Amino acid sequence: MEIAAQIRKHRTESGLSQKDLAEKVYVTRQTVSNWENGKSYPDIQSLLLLSQLFGVSGDQLIKGDLETMKKEISQKAVDSFNREARIFTILMAVSVLAFVPLLLWNYGWGLAIWAVLYACTMWYALRVEKLKKNSDIHTYKEVVAYSEGRSLDELERAEERGKRPYQTVIKFLAGAGVGALLGAIVWLFL
Repeated sequence: MEIAAQIRKHRTESGLSQKDLAEKVYVTRQTVSNWENGKSYPDIQSLLLLSQLFGVSGDQLIKGDLETMKKEISQKAVDSFNREARIFTILMAVSVLAFVPLLLWNYGWGLAIWAVLYACTMWYALRVEKLKKNSDIHTYKEVVAYSEGRSLDELERAEERGKRPYQTVIKFLAGAGVGALLGAIVWLFL
C-alpha cells in the first residue's frame, strides 16, 4: 500500500522519529512501524491526525490506496465472509431439521451425531464473528466512506441496522438448539 511510503516520507521530511510521530498521533511506536511496513492501516482518526500533522489532505495520504481498499472490501473480505456465512447457514438449517430424525433413529447415537453437527455449526458461527473482527473490513469501510464524503455516523448506523436481524436469528437458533438438546436429554433420562 502506498500510504506506508507516504507516512515514512512525510515523517522523515518532518524530522520525526517513529516514536515522535507515535506520540503526536497517540499510538505506539510499533503501530507507526506497522503502518510504514504495510502490516496495518491507520484508522480514520489516525489518518486525520497524520494529515493535519504533515499539512497534507487525507486524499493525498491515501492516494493510490483507495482502489486497493475497495478491492479488499469487495473481493477478499466479502467473499471469505460470505462463504463462511453460507456454510454456517447450511449447517444451522441441517442441525435444526435433523434433530428429530436423528433422535428417533437411535436415541443415544442420534443425539451424539446431532451434538457434533451442532458443535460444528457453532464453530462456524464463531468463525464468521472472528472474520468480522480480525479483518480490517471496518477500518477500510471507514476510510472509503470518508473519501466518498459520507459521514461515519451514517455508516455506523447502517452497519448496526444490518446487524440486528442477523444477530436476532443467531440468538434464536442458538437458544432453540440448546433448548432442544436439553429437552432431548431430559426426555431420554425420564
